[in-house]
Amino acid sequence: VQLQASGGGLVQAGGSLRLSCAASGSIFEINSMTWYRQAPGKQRELVATIPSDGSTNYADSVKGRFTISRDNAKNTVYLQMNSLKPEDTAVYYCNARIQTTAFNPYRDFWGQGTLVTVSS
Repeated sequence: VQLQASGGGLVQAGGSLRLSCAASGSIFEINSMTWYRQAPGKQRELVATIPSDGSTNYADSVKGRFTISRDNAKNTVYLQMNSLKPEDTAVYYCNARIQTTAFNPYRDFWGQGTLVTVSS
């Protein structure tokens, strides 16, 4: 299983970016899909998560600005980021909890990370 993240880049404060993360390979079922981020010198933190039922949860710091969504037919999770702030600058990682066959337990898989830089 591979997770391929894309969509990062350089944007001015107040701007928008849309991140994508597509899962491929031997996939039986995907449970939760989650975006994390890690800023320089800081620990990785959860940004937003979307379980298989489509409900969503966000870190307080991004509520009202970021929207997580998923396309189950494409095994893809998105993160629409609006009103970006310099403090949103970080490497963003996608995570998916995946069952590769009906007989295996769920495992966590990670994307390679995509850099988001917000200039002031």
